[in-house]
Amino acid sequence: MIREFSRIHPDALPSLSIWYAVVRRAGWKNFAELKADFASADQVDRRTVFDIGGGKYRLVALVNYRGNKVFILFIMKHSEYIRNRWK
Repeated sequence: MIREFSRIHPDALPSLSIWYAVVRRAGWKNFAELKADFASADQVDRRTVFDIGGGKYRLVALVNYRGNKVFILFIMKHSEYIRNRWK
């Protein structure tokens, strides 16, 4: 999904690559630990929303703390996010 989004929005690739590197090494046990790495992350229902590219983009994910897995659900421009196109 990161590669696909970056083809359309190449300026997002550096930020998405950094996000991926942090997530890959993370072993979060809860949302508070995740917030230590991503202070701007928000929890919306069972989903976690990450600001990407200085707030230009949003990445919506499902974080399974027990299984230590992160599932990307959506990556979108901020303008799409605020129109609730991901809900």
